[in-house]
Amino acid sequence: MQTTLMIYDGAAPADSDVQRTGGAPLAPSGFTWPMCGSCCGGPLQFFAHLPVEYGVLSAFVCQNEPACESWDATSGANRVYLFPRENLLPVAVPETGVTLLPITSASRTHVVTLAPEENGDHDELAPLGSLGGIPSYLEDDRLPTCPSCAGTTELAAHLEEGISMRTAMNLGGQLGYVFVCRACCNGAFLTD
Repeated sequence: MQTTLMIYDGAAPADSDVQRTGGAPLAPSGFTWPMCGSCCGGPLQFFAHLPVEYGVLSAFVCQNEPACESWDATSGANRVYLFPRENLLPVAVPETGVTLLPITSASRTHVVTLAPEENGDHDELAPLGSLGGIPSYLEDDRLPTCPSCAGTTELAAHLEEGISMRTAMNLGGQLGYVFVCRACCNGAFLTD
């Protein structure tokens, strides 16, 4: 089985159109920063800019106090957007709330082939996650449906916290999963 790992590739400019965690989101003109729809109502933190073959995925997760249920795909405390590749601009960052990661980390892809009995441990490569695949660590009843059409979503990426405390996304020590509905151009985020 082949897996496309996202490997740490150093610092990146905050508004670059490269695969990265942190930095500022790039979005079409008129996009407004998403707010938490759970309990706090504050701005979500931007986690990842993920160019994929069918567009660019942007993942946002609530990191404000009090702690919202950001691990739940239906809580309103996270958002995933699918944007077209063209005409993306840096989004204005809200002045309050926990909105940006401290460091912007670029990643590159590295395809590995795993035998069925391997556990996928490739720590020597400093993985930040993987693209596509199967969410093998999640129970079937936790796989999210599209928030717009209630249809099936597909796993677009899994995210790991990061290689250091300064680059880390706060996932509570868990893996983060980015799901997408290509038809509706949005998706869902959850942790295991």
